[in-house]
Amino acid sequence: MISFLYLILFFVFFIISNIILERKFNRTNYTSQSALDWQLILANPWNPIPKNFTVETESFNNGHSVDKRIFDDLEKMLDDARKEGLSPIICSSYRTPEKQKSLYKNKISKYLSDGFSNQEAAIEAAKWVAVPGTSEHQTGLAVDIVAESYQILDKGQENTSEQKWLMQNSYKYGFILRYPENKSDITGICYEPWHYRYVGKEAAKEIHKKGICLEEYLEQIL
Repeated sequence: MISFLYLILFFVFFIISNIILERKFNRTNYTSQSALDWQLILANPWNPIPKNFTVETESFNNGHSVDKRIFDDLEKMLDDARKEGLSPIICSSYRTPEKQKSLYKNKISKYLSDGFSNQEAAIEAAKWVAVPGTSEHQTGLAVDIVAESYQILDKGQENTSEQKWLMQNSYKYGFILRYPENKSDITGICYEPWHYRYVGKEAAKEIHKKGICLEEYLEQIL
């Protein structure tokens, strides 16, 4: 009798766990991204960019380019940061599908050289470099910004004056820190204190105020 009860409890726990996991990882698996405002398009491991996606970009003098619709807000954010005596630098912006494939392949190669199996290398690489077709950089709405005095893409970036300013003020220009430290299980990407994503000023203000990520915001409004 006791064994039978344990068996029932096990199956109940198993079913509930799977429901929770399904909600956790697929709750923002929107099949029709055209229903979203352009600045709220979702690109993550569970939401690939539509195959027919196109973007018209505009370039900065340093060669970096973004969706032309966010150019002015991004430029103003960087200019205002410089007025505060800071030196933010864009180190990555719009990427072509070919560029994203190259970065992902290189990351896998690094893990393979460290002794990881093919499967392990692919999994680990995807935590830091989005699988081609799921990268926000391919939308033209994301930029990696670093401090001129510290251009290493690691956790130390969060301690720079540039990142502290951006984390507190980027929402005013329509940007959010896309991959917060405590949201990796939702975003599918590890903490990146340099990756900023344009979502529009209204959404950015709400996301910043509530301390949520884009996936959570979309879940609330859709």
